[in-house]
Amino acid sequence: MTGTDTGRSGDPERGTLDKAAHENFPVAPFFLPKLWRDDLMAVYGFARLVDDIGDGDLAPGGADARLLGVSPADAEDRLLLLDAFEADLRRVFDATPRHPLLRRLQYTVGRRSLTPEPFLGLIAANRQDQLVTRYETWDDLLAYCELSANPVGRLVLAVTGSSTLERIRMSDAVCTGLQIVEHLQDVSEDLGRDRIYLPAEDMKRFQVQEADLAADSTGAPVRALVAHEAQRARDLLNEGLPLVGSVPGRLKLLLAGFVAGGRAAIRSIAAADHDVLSGPPKPGKIQLLREAGVILRGKG
Repeated sequence: MTGTDTGRSGDPERGTLDKAAHENFPVAPFFLPKLWRDDLMAVYGFARLVDDIGDGDLAPGGADARLLGVSPADAEDRLLLLDAFEADLRRVFDATPRHPLLRRLQYTVGRRSLTPEPFLGLIAANRQDQLVTRYETWDDLLAYCELSANPVGRLVLAVTGSSTLERIRMSDAVCTGLQIVEHLQDVSEDLGRDRIYLPAEDMKRFQVQEADLAADSTGAPVRALVAHEAQRARDLLNEGLPLVGSVPGRLKLLLAGFVAGGRAAIRSIAAADHDVLSGPPKPGKIQLLREAGVILRGKG
């Protein structure tokens, strides 16, 4: 799992939450009720911090490790940090956690009656990132997204009191689609971490070697592969699109923003002729607003 490293401040809580502005889609936009915004930011803080642990993007100095009870000598051991983070998460549900982001999350968990499972899924995904760096099949990648992405959508539904079995199914499709899009934007960054989230069977089909992903320019086989995976992501977003129309009011705007972020990113990738190696294609705000408008008018 990846994210833009914006440089974390000396305040571990503030530095993590500041990253919300750099996501593909709005995390807790102004039009939501304040308690929703507070709770969504608490969930985001958890998800962002566990990603930073898994990606080795914690701020220098070891402040987060110390808060989790990990010694400076072990502060670079990601699996150990994830174990400590999981132990602190469990305190959210039965004691007092050590990390300020988890203390903040504790209010949300109590207010919304959240369960440990989606949080544990996100930790498991980051633990898997330390052990699994290649995915053989599309189904293998979907199983990873079940841990790395889908819990976030389930938490959004739970925080807003909107969970039903059908909405969870549609949310899973949207979240997996968004995760695939992010992987496509970050092919070079992920390769720098010795991770490839393009299924090996698809790389073979399009005659793409790992060395092609490290090239200075994006060759035709890589572009064809990216186009193929982008279509799969688009199909997933379309599968989950009815989720937007199934909810009322301001939640509809939030979910439209999520889907719009993924669709606008796919359009940006296509506009770059599927060249993802020279830098991650990113949509602008106008593109996002245009996509959201199309979705809200029911013409997507």
